[in-house]
Parts: sequence; C-alpha cells; structure tokens
Amino acid sequence: MTRVLVVEDDPQLVRALVINMRARRYGVDAAPDGATALRLAATRQPDVVMLDLGLPDMDGVDVIRALRGWTRVPILVLSARQASAEKVAALDAGADDYVTKPFSMDELMARLRAAVRRVEDDPAASGTARVETDGFTVDLLAKKVVRGGHDVRLTPTEWHLLEILITNPGRLVTQKQLLQEVWGVASTSKTNYLRVYMAQLRRKLEADPAHPSHLITEPGMGYRFET
Repeated sequence: MTRVLVVEDDPQLVRALVINMRARRYGVDAAPDGATALRLAATRQPDVVMLDLGLPDMDGVDVIRALRGWTRVPILVLSARQASAEKVAALDAGADDYVTKPFSMDELMARLRAAVRRVEDDPAASGTARVETDGFTVDLLAKKVVRGGHDVRLTPTEWHLLEILITNPGRLVTQKQLLQEVWGVASTSKTNYLRVYMAQLRRKLEADPAHPSHLITEPGMGYRFET
C-alpha cells in the first residue's frame, strides 16, 4: 500500500484529503505542524509527502529542506501562495510539484498518481541506467544517446543538462538549479544559456522540436523531462 503523509493544519482539508485518499486505497498519516511531520516522516517512511507551506511552527520550505537532508521522497506542495517567487523557492528547496489552493480533488489525485509513478520509474531509485522514450534511448552509464538506430552526438554541456533532467523524471527542475549545476553559482541569472542549449537538445532528440513531448518547458520556472 502506498503511504502518504499529509502535512496540513486545516482540519477540514485534512479530513477531505484523508477520505479521498483512503477511498483510493492509499494509507494516510496526518501532521498538523512541521515538527510532527518530520517525526512521522522518519518513523512511518511515507512514499509521498503532501505539504502546506503555511504551518504554525515553521515555514514549509524549511520542512522541505529538512526532508531533503536524508530522503528523496516526492514532495507535493499544497499552498495558497501563488506568487512565482514562492513556487520557485519551494521547488529550489527540493519540492517535486506545486499545487495552488483552491484545487480540484481530481487534479490533486492525478498529481499524486504521477508522483507515485515517478518513484517507480526513477532510474536512480530503481537502479536502472537506461531510459527509453518513444523516440530515443539514453544509457546513463555509457553516456550514450541513440535515436532511430543512430548515435546522437551531444556536447558535454548538452549531456549534463539531459542527465540532470532524466534523473529527475517528471520533476520540475528550476532554471536556477540547472544553471548552478551546469555553469556554476555565478551564472544563475543567465537564463539565455538554458534557452539556447535546450533548443539544441530538442533539435537533436524531439520529433517535433517546436512542440516537444519529452523536454518540457515550465514558463518562467524551469524544465521537466517526461518519458
């Protein structure tokens, strides 16, 4: 059974979430504050964490950072904060997805299912070193990409970007994260670098670079790899 830890101080919302998830055969634990959440995460080992940012004892971003100190469990943020800066801060801290309140319960359940699938398909989690899409195959150990039966030549920078994205399948990787990991801290504002190199990757890998199926842009935020 997939276990979900709900971190939320609104009892009515917690009740609605628990009812909906248990009806779909998820196991659910609930925490009303950050301290309880961290304790339950350590003892119950959830498969997914649903986290409100506005907690009574600490900011949810601090909870994300604390969790990321020892676990890769998917973190799905539920928050009334709609500013782009708030979303980016949560994603930079290590959240995997961000849903603004109010939200559709059907959409939330779909995002939860996607988070569970990402854990099952995550190459790092499953130990696989090979990622296949309908158009190309990536061998992480050999650092090799094949499309249509032919090797695709990637520059070291293109490979580095692709490797980061495919080892975080389905997860939004922010512009800041990519720039810092590939070009260093001093380049975190140079988003034009990303646009140029992502365009090059799409030309080499996507069937329709103008309408990509795998290297997805989240406008103003970052990029996501979908198989």
